[in-house]
Amino acid sequence: MAYIAPKVSSTCSSGPLNNNVLCQALSTLRGIVESCYGPFGRLKLIHNAVGGNVLTTSHSSVLLGNLSVSHPVLKLLVASMLNHLSRFTDSGLFATILCCNLTESAKQLDVPSSHIVRIQKDLLDICTDYLRSEDCGCRIQIDFNNIKTLLSLVRTAINKPTCMLTIKEADYISSLVLQAFFHTIPSIIGDTLSLGKILITPIEGQSVSDSCILSGILIEIFASQSVRVDATKLTFGCIKIAVFSVSMSGDVVDSGDGHWEVTSGFCPEDESLVQLLKTGKQLVCDQVHLVVCQKVIHPVLKQYLQEHHVIVEDRLGLAVMEPLIQMAGARLITSYYHPVSPNCYGSIKNLLLVKCGSRQFLHLLPNGNKPICTLLLCNRSEAGLNELKVVCQSAECVLRLALKEPYALLGGGCTECHLATYIGYKVHCVTDDKLAEMCCSRAQYKIVADDFCRSLDRTASSLEHDGGENFIDAKYGHRWSVLANMPLNSHWSEVFSRCVCGSYTAHQNLDWTILGTKRTIVNLEMPPEKPSDYSPGQLILDSYTVKLNALQVAVETANLIVELQYVIQDRN
Repeated sequence: MAYIAPKVSSTCSSGPLNNNVLCQALSTLRGIVESCYGPFGRLKLIHNAVGGNVLTTSHSSVLLGNLSVSHPVLKLLVASMLNHLSRFTDSGLFATILCCNLTESAKQLDVPSSHIVRIQKDLLDICTDYLRSEDCGCRIQIDFNNIKTLLSLVRTAINKPTCMLTIKEADYISSLVLQAFFHTIPSIIGDTLSLGKILITPIEGQSVSDSCILSGILIEIFASQSVRVDATKLTFGCIKIAVFSVSMSGDVVDSGDGHWEVTSGFCPEDESLVQLLKTGKQLVCDQVHLVVCQKVIHPVLKQYLQEHHVIVEDRLGLAVMEPLIQMAGARLITSYYHPVSPNCYGSIKNLLLVKCGSRQFLHLLPNGNKPICTLLLCNRSEAGLNELKVVCQSAECVLRLALKEPYALLGGGCTECHLATYIGYKVHCVTDDKLAEMCCSRAQYKIVADDFCRSLDRTASSLEHDGGENFIDAKYGHRWSVLANMPLNSHWSEVFSRCVCGSYTAHQNLDWTILGTKRTIVNLEMPPEKPSDYSPGQLILDSYTVKLNALQVAVETANLIVELQYVIQDRN
């Protein structure tokens, strides 16, 4: 029985950063995300108390996409990170941790929120200008002739704990992803470059070493289907294919807001089936060998085509349609109420039946060197396979972005530490005119800048999960990790070996200090000199484009939260 309830007044809270509930929620979110960060991060089990699947992950897009947050400020923060991930697929954990660090620490600063926002915008500009400059000491040029550098970039994206890969397996998958990416680059490039597509087909229960790359597209054949490829009925190199995007189930077409006017005794479903069979007869007359449909094909039409030796596959889904028409040179057929134009047909080179584990596929091989391939991805467990698929898609995105901006940033927290050191130097060079423009004092600028540096340091320190200590050197501003329980009164050569990103080997004059403590001001106006044993292929690298955008998103989102004066919630 329906009833009317009076509306409840909206709640309005001022100064959200002074709210203990929000501060606790931010701290909890940061703790969850920090514990997943980096190649040695801990896994997270996500499960709804009402029921459903248990999700195991440590990847930012999966974790943040499945976290349920109730506070409107946290919803804003998570939505901002997910928007970044929807475009760049990676560095979501870095952005979330940095944003939480900046937001939480802003409450402790004895500086007006408007001043904090203006100063942090200026500090962000300093960071982005430096990262884009030729003198940047934490950015390297990507040489596409150097496979080792590209493998380092891919390995960073793939090396996630939930994938449960050995070092050998991680190297193997990295090389496969790189090979697949090269396969998507057209052999003939005109004025514009249009990359092909990597289709990922996951296979559970097989060894990671069974993963491979296949030219063309795989279409799964389910157990209920009986598909037999008769080579005598096919013409090698000229197998005609028709691709339908419209539902061919025989249902009445949705007329929207219109109306059907039919005579007595008329059955729309029967008329639809007649039209389907007319289309089927044309396909047989046109000697089409393969018919594929994004949606469902009526069983009567399917049987008719199969009786005439036409292979039929339906329920392909949207993801495979674009690469399929690109590979076959076909056009999507969007209606069966009109004769099919001969220009809509495409062709492929060959059809094969492929079996992997318990699953069977129809393998469509392209004519010529079409930039379409399938990465057959195997892993032992469902959780590991799902995560591996996500990170391989991230790695592909990273490589595509590297084509546009062929740079990488040093990983392992070294870029964050280096930026913090650079900002520490630039703070002492800020002019009085700059301070007047931002309407703040030199002391306020230094307080906010020091907090900004500490937030970068804490973000870099989040990569340590086993009780080790983090250090920074005074010459290059890189992060150095020391094992837990290492006696710090030992000789430096026994404590330090190489910075985390792999750029520099330890030597006596580096003057290490514990990360997060007051450090010596270093002049970083010129890029640091490369060591004699420098090798980009041995470095831990992050995507330049992805990390730069993540840095901007983190600071801008933190500024937005700091600037909030009221939170109004509708309780109805």
